[in-house]
Amino acid sequence: MQQFIEFIGNHYLLSSAWVALAVLLVYSLVSSKFSPVKELGTHDVTLLMNKQDALVLDIRSQNEFKKGHILGAKQIPAEKLNKGEFSALENNKDKPIIVVCAMGMTAKRTALQMLKAGFSQVSVLKGGMNAWQSANLPVAK
Repeated sequence: MQQFIEFIGNHYLLSSAWVALAVLLVYSLVSSKFSPVKELGTHDVTLLMNKQDALVLDIRSQNEFKKGHILGAKQIPAEKLNKGEFSALENNKDKPIIVVCAMGMTAKRTALQMLKAGFSQVSVLKGGMNAWQSANLPVAK
């Protein structure tokens, strides 16, 4: 214990960085547990698509979408959705919607906006298109 205290005293910047990282890790775990947006794995997404005819909403750029996307996905750029323009999706308010981005980070913000706009079943593909392609699931080009 004495060595630990001595290490902290000699390397306070390194120790503070470690504490900050630990706090951020705990915060991200807690916030994801209490978030209204569900993060689904690739298996859960395929089940939702097949059993409940879920709509896959791809929010990546047009170029990324053309390089490869989930079969049947609808592409709307994130810029449009960030402005709250959900008019193209109004008929799907009660249908399950899975928001997909490149790595699963941007999709959460869009999903939260959609929930606030009245969409009832919005989820996010955990890991985004990278996870989908890593799982060797079908991609349309």
